[in-house]
This record gives sequence, C-alpha cells and structure tokens, in this order.
Amino acid sequence: LLQAANSYLRDQWFHSLQWKKKIYKYKKVLSNPSRWEVVLKEIRTLVDMALTSPLQDDSIHQAPLEIVSKLLSENNNLTTQDHESIIVAIAPLLENNHPPPDLCEFFCKHCRERPRSMVVIEVFTPVVQRILKHNMDFGKCPRLRLFTQEYILALNELNAGMEVVKKFIHSMHGPTGQCPHPRVLPNLVAVCLAAIYSCYEEFINSRDNSPSLKEIRNGCQQQCDRKPNLPLRLLHTSPDLVSQEATLTESRLKPVIVTSNEIHVEVERNNTTNQKMTANVGNGSEPNLIDCLMVSPTCSTMSIELSAQADRILGCYVEILKMLSDYDDWRPALASLLQPIPFPKEALAHEKFTKELKYVIQRFAEDPRQEVHSCLLSVRAGKDGWFQLYSPGGVACDDDGELFASMVHILMGSCYKTKKFLLSLAENKLGPCMLLALRGNQTMVEILCLMLEYNIIDNNDTQLQIISTLESTDVGKRMYEQLCDRQRELKELQRKGGPTRLTLPSKSTDADLARLLSSGSFGNLENLSLAFTNVTSACAEHLIKLPSLKQLNLWSTQFGDAGLRLLSEHLTMLQVLNLCETPVTDAGLLALSSMKSLCSLNMNSTKLSADTYEDLKAKLPNLKEVDVRYTEAW
Repeated sequence: LLQAANSYLRDQWFHSLQWKKKIYKYKKVLSNPSRWEVVLKEIRTLVDMALTSPLQDDSIHQAPLEIVSKLLSENNNLTTQDHESIIVAIAPLLENNHPPPDLCEFFCKHCRERPRSMVVIEVFTPVVQRILKHNMDFGKCPRLRLFTQEYILALNELNAGMEVVKKFIHSMHGPTGQCPHPRVLPNLVAVCLAAIYSCYEEFINSRDNSPSLKEIRNGCQQQCDRKPNLPLRLLHTSPDLVSQEATLTESRLKPVIVTSNEIHVEVERNNTTNQKMTANVGNGSEPNLIDCLMVSPTCSTMSIELSAQADRILGCYVEILKMLSDYDDWRPALASLLQPIPFPKEALAHEKFTKELKYVIQRFAEDPRQEVHSCLLSVRAGKDGWFQLYSPGGVACDDDGELFASMVHILMGSCYKTKKFLLSLAENKLGPCMLLALRGNQTMVEILCLMLEYNIIDNNDTQLQIISTLESTDVGKRMYEQLCDRQRELKELQRKGGPTRLTLPSKSTDADLARLLSSGSFGNLENLSLAFTNVTSACAEHLIKLPSLKQLNLWSTQFGDAGLRLLSEHLTMLQVLNLCETPVTDAGLLALSSMKSLCSLNMNSTKLSADTYEDLKAKLPNLKEVDVRYTEAW
C-alpha cells in the first residue's frame, strides 16, 4: 500500500482488501444458516455494505446477489414470508443490476406461486423495466426472458387483468409519441414469441421428437429417455393415406382425430389437397408453409385445443402484440420483426391464434407507410408472407376476403403496377380477385383491369371471363370502358409515324407531357429529352407506352425510384438513360439491372452507393459509358 503510485490507487487497494474480507465473512455466515432472523439481518447489512462501498466495479453489487442466490437455491424449506423478506432486502441492489440466473429462477417461482403478492408490483416492476430497457440479447441470458414472461403473467392474474398489463406496456413506451428506449420493443417481442412458442411446445416436440426446454433443464437429452413419438402427421401425409383418400368420391372425408397430452387436433382433408400432396410426395420435395396449412376450397382445416393454462398464456401474449401494434412509432419495427412469420406451424394451424393475430395484420394493412405495409409480403423469394397466409386459400383466412382486399389496396400504392406483383396474383389468387370484383370491390376491379392492360393473362377464355366479370357490375363496367378508351389511345399513340426526336420545354409538367403524347402518333419516337422540366415519377405511365424509345434524358428532374422501377419493367430496349441530378436512390437504381440493352448510363450527382454500382456493372453486360461523379461510387 505504501508503494502505491497515488492516493486514489492506494485507497482503492485498501477498500478492496476490506471488501474482500467482509465478503468472505458473509459467505461463511450465510452458508450455514441457523436462525432466519439473523440471516435476514446479515443480508441487509451485506446490501448496505455493497451500496456504501466506494469501489467502482460491477462485482461489488453482483457478489452479494450471487451469495443470496446460492442461499435460496440450497434452502427450499423457506416460508413465503421469508421469501418476500429476502426479496425486499435485496431490492436496492436490483435497481442498477440484472439478477443472476439462479435468482431469476427464484423470482419466476414466486411469480407463479404468489402472483398477487405486493412484491411483484413494488419490487419486480422496476427490475423488469430495467431488463426491457437495457437487455441486448436474451440468448445470452434466457432466464431474464423467462422472468419477464412470468412477471407479465403474474400481472395478468390480478383483478384488473389485461388492464394492468396495458398500463405496464404504456409505462414502457412512455407518454410521448416516440419511445425513448430502442430496446424495449425488440425485448417485448422476444418475450411474446417465446411465450407463444411455449404454448405449442408439447405439440411441437411430439412431432419432431426433440427434447423440450423443461426436459433439457431436467437433464433428459438421451434418446432412450424420451417418450415414444406420437402418431402425429400434421405437416406430412403418408403415401398410403393419400392413395386411399384419392380414390374416394366424396368431397370430404371422415375427420382424423389426433391427440397429444395437452392438444387435440382435428384434421379434415379433401381430394384437391390429396392430389397436391401426392405430387409433392412423388417428387420428394418439401412442401412450403402454405401448402402445409391451407383451408377450403383446396386445403386442410385444423382445430387445435390447448390446455387451460396454455390458452391463458396465449391469450395474454397475443393481446400484448395487439397493444404493440397500436403504437405508431413501434409499428414499423414490429412489422419488420414479424415479417419472417416467427411462429411455429402449429400456431399458424390454430384457428384462435390466427383469428386474434388478424388484428395486428389489419393494423399493418391500414398503415400508409411503405416500410410497414410492405412487410405483409414475404421476406424473400420462395418464402410465404402474411399476405399469402391471410389471403383466400390461406390457413388464416376466416372471412370472405375483406382483409385480402385491404392488403391489396394498400400495396397498390407501392408495388401494384409491377408485373411481378400482378403475375403472382394472376397465378395464385385470380379466383378470389374475380369473386371480390364480382361483388363490387373496386380494388379488385382495378386489379383485373391492370391485368388486361399489361397483358398478364395469356389464355383467351380467362380474358373473356375477366371481361364478363367486369361487365357484371356498374363500377367494373365503367372501368372497363375507360380501359378500352386507353387502349384505343395507345394504339393511336404507337401507330407508326411522328418525330424520332422530341425535346420538351423547360418547366413542363406531367400534365403537359400527357397532353403532348395524346395529340398524335409517336410510334417512331426514339429520343426523348425531358431535361430541366418539372416531371415526376408519375410521367412513367406515359413513357412506358412508347414502343421505339431508345434514349431518355431526365437530367435535373424530380423523377424518382417509383418511376424508375416502372421503366425497368417495360422499356427493356432502352439504350441511353440520363439520371443526372435526379432524386433516385439505390432502391430504384437496382431495378435497372433488368434493362440489359443499356449502353450509356449517367448517374452523376445521385444517391448511388458503391455496392449498387458494382452490382449494376456485373448485371449490365452492354454498359460502356457510365458517369458516377459526385456519388459515393466516384
């Protein structure tokens, strides 16, 4: 100590020795408790020592918590009063520290056995609030998540029930329109997903024969220790059963009943599904999510009944997801977290779950922000999204297509005019679209008109059926007449003749361009300059009607990503494109990779990134002249 470099270091060493000496003393005293009154007094003294210590180290507060945690784990004969007294004694240490794993286990037990205890409200609430605000990864500390889960269930057991939970969620969000804690929402969603998974865990393990979390904790990981597989075939159908069912002439078969310890499943299959699954079995392919979980007319219906306890847990945490979706600032992140459909297949086959979750999906479909409603689509190609799940034919669809029409309507604002989106509707959902159009749904009428306008449907009989559907309602008849007028104008516009080069005066608008193109034939137009005009992405609808266009100059206009995506799908023969000083970003520029004929591309002074530039160079083999000055790729 006398050789310390300065007084601060000397004092730290001195206090460290004193703290270490006292910790050894408390460990010895609390390792062999005789009278719990003395033990409780020693715990309070230990907590005071940790709070008043001048040392600055995390272990100063963690060491007492670990001592108490070990004490509780080794003494299971404590009364409820002793439990609560110990929890109250260590409460000051929990204000700025996460409880260790064993202590979390003790807290979980208290929440389960005494959910109405005042300790849950007065002591556990600030602890859980700190966990939700500051925890970065529940994967590293799963018992913190389990403790949070049990705490919320304890709140739900109070007299006010979900009202108390709702107030707690509101306290985590805060009174303002923007939650100041970015980790609260991801942590709450993680807790909800884990709780919902636990409701179906017994059912999932009966399918894949993997040990449950409870069995892992109990050390049962050997195959010989596991109970035998239940005869459950929810996601795969045996070839024998398929062949037998396919020979029947009735539209529906006798229900097959499958039971688990806590779950009752009733499966009804029909011939159409059998044929589809027979094809899948024949080629050895793995059926995707929607193939496994389809409802009438080409589907299986499944009714799952959980135990009373699992049903309460499910109801509580689905209700929390509903609450989270009601906050505008949380909705974009929530939609992004739920976009991959992070629920087990058994949950998606459960009618109650999908019916309750429908409210959340409806909130996404009503949100005008593209970052929210775009999450209704699949996260990547080949995966199923909420749009497929809640559309007619999906397992979650329990209406006549109202939610499906709502989702299509909101998606129209961002991607409905892309051929890819229309093609997917024509291939998978043409029947529901025609049915809703027949009932007068304006969104579906517009979708059918766009399919005809963009030549999405090749079959003549199908085209005639769509026309008959449109003419069966007043709104459809009116829109179809407008489509016919546009088609006549388009033929006149594309008729051979007119100039080969055209330059619009500066400050021209979208309306001026539309008026000009409607005045005659422009079938020969190859070079169009809109430089220094006031045109926007809206003019793309007129530009895609020019069949011979090879050179397009959009220098210093307000032409953006939406228009660029539309051009990339229709003007595939374009050779020269000038986007200098336009507000386009990577989102729109990436779409240019489909324009294989591009020889010259000017992206000067745009928001082009280096990665997008490299991607374009790799996908555009004919590109020879490129201008990327004053961009990130320069």
